[in-house]
Amino acid sequence: MKKIQLGQSDLQVTAVCLGTMTFGEQVDEAHAHAILDRALERGVNFMDTAEMYSVPARAETYGATETILGHWFMKNPGARQKIVLATKVAGPARGMGWIRNGSPDLTRADIIDACHGSLHRLHTDVIDLYQIHWPVRHVPAFGGVYFDPEKDLPVSSIHEQLEALATLVKQGKVRNIGLSNETPFGVHEFVRLAEQHGLPRVATVQNPYCLVNRTLENGLDETMHRLGVSLLAYSPLAFGLLTGKYDASGTTGQNGLKAPQGRMSMFESMRKQRWGRPESLEAARRYNALARANGMSPTQM
Repeated sequence: MKKIQLGQSDLQVTAVCLGTMTFGEQVDEAHAHAILDRALERGVNFMDTAEMYSVPARAETYGATETILGHWFMKNPGARQKIVLATKVAGPARGMGWIRNGSPDLTRADIIDACHGSLHRLHTDVIDLYQIHWPVRHVPAFGGVYFDPEKDLPVSSIHEQLEALATLVKQGKVRNIGLSNETPFGVHEFVRLAEQHGLPRVATVQNPYCLVNRTLENGLDETMHRLGVSLLAYSPLAFGLLTGKYDASGTTGQNGLKAPQGRMSMFESMRKQRWGRPESLEAARRYNALARANGMSPTQM
């Protein structure tokens, strides 16, 4: 399988990355391990998780996905050395009181403690790519569109976050760093401050990008290109909307959606955000019809 270099790092990863956020919720441990086995067998060397997974986030499943991955590494000696392992520290846990007591900040101590927790759950000594899951400052993320300065809170600076990540790199616990759900301003500041202060440079930004979410093209694409930062596109099939499974024939689930076992049907919180909106559903149905009319599956298109 084709491999690509992540940013200016030394990481070489397959073009396909296995995301794992349903492990521990929709996917139990046995099935998760079967998926991991198959991915490795097919040549995938890149796996991504996060401390807050599985999703939808609940106190009962906090850290479950990392734990499942860790058990798989323990069962498969040598597998860890074949994998570029990425995970994430959760941003301010607003609304998730089980993560750092719902702190609205992400301090140096928070980042370091979170990394230690991930290392323990994953049964590994080092994380190849450690990402900040969402910004500490207020940004319009997770389906948001507009920036509202009145929602800003006094939180740790980007410089402080970089210094905490630098400590983990120096200790050999993290190899490279990345961002997620970021904006052009945030990416530029992380790179500028890293170069100014001799701190680790971000290699990647993991943001949504698909036919029904193209906000990346509103300046972030240019910023990343010019700064040499790679994109990790998450939800390229829009939670399955762009596979056609929600508009194919079959039993109707909640909200009139098909595929009752799909996450959009099962979880109201996920349906209300982003791709469950009526305009997204309609756009996806039209894209899927266009694919079929031209002899392709929606996923192929």
